[in-house]
Amino acid sequence: MRPPYSITPSILSLLAAISEKLGVIKARHLQAPRAELRKANRIKTIQSTLEIEGNTLSIEQVTALINNKRVLGPQKDIVEVKNAISVYDELHRYKFTSMSSFLQAHAVLMKGLVRHPGKYRTVGAGIVAGSKIAHLAPKASMVKALMNDLFSYLKNDKDPLLIKSCVFQYELEFIHPFEDGNGRMGRLWQSVILKDLNPMFAFLPVERIIKEKQSDYYKALKMSDKSGNSTPFIEFTLAAIDKALAEQMSERKIPISNKDRLEIFRTQVGKNEFSRKDYLDYFKEISAPTASRDLKMGVDEKLLKRKGNKRTTLYCYVK
Repeated sequence: MRPPYSITPSILSLLAAISEKLGVIKARHLQAPRAELRKANRIKTIQSTLEIEGNTLSIEQVTALINNKRVLGPQKDIVEVKNAISVYDELHRYKFTSMSSFLQAHAVLMKGLVRHPGKYRTVGAGIVAGSKIAHLAPKASMVKALMNDLFSYLKNDKDPLLIKSCVFQYELEFIHPFEDGNGRMGRLWQSVILKDLNPMFAFLPVERIIKEKQSDYYKALKMSDKSGNSTPFIEFTLAAIDKALAEQMSERKIPISNKDRLEIFRTQVGKNEFSRKDYLDYFKEISAPTASRDLKMGVDEKLLKRKGNKRTTLYCYVK
């Protein structure tokens, strides 16, 4: 069953703005950020998504843990960060339409933090605000069927992935399928969904924007609960994505390097063979000698395999 929501003028406007930015990103070959920016964005994502849930570790402490250094802090907070590092490192392996993939991600994210990581709850659940119950989740006996419906929507509905990613995140919060980790799983899975739309989403720190606007985030959830549909939450989340894309574009004004180009092209061809002409057809702004130098460097550094000679030369990525 399709979750309830409507497409408002605000949503259409945000979809257009995001699509325009994605077009610019593709034209400028910005969809695979350089290594140092990928790492910095990943740190922002992990620190922000966990801070929303009450984690006390700073950007500096998360950076230290990513660099395998010791950190002083609450043991639970350290475990949360280490788990998040592990799950985001494997982001490319998760299939957004696969419930088993989804449960595997929860098992990694919540290892050592809940009694049954990677399993749906078997008891009632609710969200408490102060001394009041702000949201009473559906009965545990309904969770599996509701999640089956949600994944069916994700796989089969014809609406844009951008909208479906927002709907999924809200519905996950509403169903509350796990005893803990629902919020961070919703934000994680939105990245898993959207990386299929553009590889840049695997490294886009939307979570940092959400953290900055945390009160608006909870307000959008509350408004969606009250209205019985996810429309307010879709509007909030699309606005956060649009802002994150705008910030990312402003950070990427430095010309890309040969290594950047090779990483970007990997996302286009995957494991398929390609020629220098294919490479030039994609990077129209570079010269033939530059393309040759890029490809030679790729072979020398064992990023690429080469076969054939001169005009018949073909390349493919090693991994």
